[in-house]
Amino acid sequence: MLVFVLNAGSSSLKYQLMNPVTKKILASGICERIGIDGVLKHEYNDGKKLVLNEAMPTHREAINAVLTTLTTGEGKVIESTNDIEAIGHRTVHGGEEFASSVLITPDVVETMKRLSPLAPLHNPANILGIEICQELMPGKPNVGVFDTAFHQTMPDYAYMYALPYEMYTKHGIRKYGFHGTSHYFVSNEARTMLEKKHNTRIIVCHLGNGSSVSAVFDGKCIDTSMGLTPIQGLMMGTRVGDIGAGAIQYMMKQENKDIDEVLDIMNKKSGILGISGKSSDLREVLDGMANGDDRCRLAIDMVAYKIKSYVGAYVAALNGIDALCFTGGIGENAALIREKVCAGLDSMGLVIDPTKNNKRLSEARDISTNASPARIFVIPTQEEYVIANDTYNIVSKGR
Repeated sequence: MLVFVLNAGSSSLKYQLMNPVTKKILASGICERIGIDGVLKHEYNDGKKLVLNEAMPTHREAINAVLTTLTTGEGKVIESTNDIEAIGHRTVHGGEEFASSVLITPDVVETMKRLSPLAPLHNPANILGIEICQELMPGKPNVGVFDTAFHQTMPDYAYMYALPYEMYTKHGIRKYGFHGTSHYFVSNEARTMLEKKHNTRIIVCHLGNGSSVSAVFDGKCIDTSMGLTPIQGLMMGTRVGDIGAGAIQYMMKQENKDIDEVLDIMNKKSGILGISGKSSDLREVLDGMANGDDRCRLAIDMVAYKIKSYVGAYVAALNGIDALCFTGGIGENAALIREKVCAGLDSMGLVIDPTKNNKRLSEARDISTNASPARIFVIPTQEEYVIANDTYNIVSKGR
């Protein structure tokens, strides 16, 4: 079965065409600057690359450009869209309604629309992607794979906020968590890599422009760092992470800004960008630190410290640890961040091997010392595979 995996963002669109049974990827790419001028970056046939400048005033033109590129011209990998048997969508916020991936129906779309206030930048774009695919490829099954689903196993004492209880019963205000497909994939890979197969205690650090940490016991999430929305938790590329409510109120008064303006600052101008004053890209900030920029040094130290704080808390929540996992663009590539996070965690059984840590490899690997009581893994995430595989399983059962 060929599955078209789609991740529709507010101004970009990532895609992949995959056979989830063989894990063969026929093509992948991204449409950027949707609504401005439009650029399609297409990779196909095991590494060939194509860049196309396309008019993309809306997501409809972007998806149509992708389907045209897959079926015609230099980037062609299939004869027609008839070769696509199902579409799998990354869907961000499923609230409490979706604890697993689901076949898209009109009722599912309506529920996603109702949940859009919880993810105003993501759910509307996800819904748009679904509706356009239904229009351009009528009759094809569409499946929604929710970022929040994996975290629905959290106990109530972990996901509740200490607000008046009716804030939960009336409005659903609670911790939901995100990056669920990545946390699911990486924790399962870690269980395979461990000799211990049951009652496994695993912490996953998904670190990229958006970052989160999860505590996973025996394959089920018991806590995660992101909350009602993706702004909570770790310091990220442009997101502030954890911040006291008093600081928000004080900033509003001092800067004479309303809540929407302050949230815009906390979502788009804070984090690594806000502290370094240089970039939201950690690679540029690492370069700045190497060149003596103290604000870049501060940003790096803050990023690592916050991750370490969550690791320590989750070791306590799990009553110990069998494996600490790093994934995502930063987790997989930033050896210094891994080193700083693990520094001083020997008493928790986490002892990193500097030589292993500094090797640049693309495959999953163990970077702990041979004598380390717990393992430290670097595991490349495969979120698109999780989406494709869930889509395959759901569609196959329905036949």
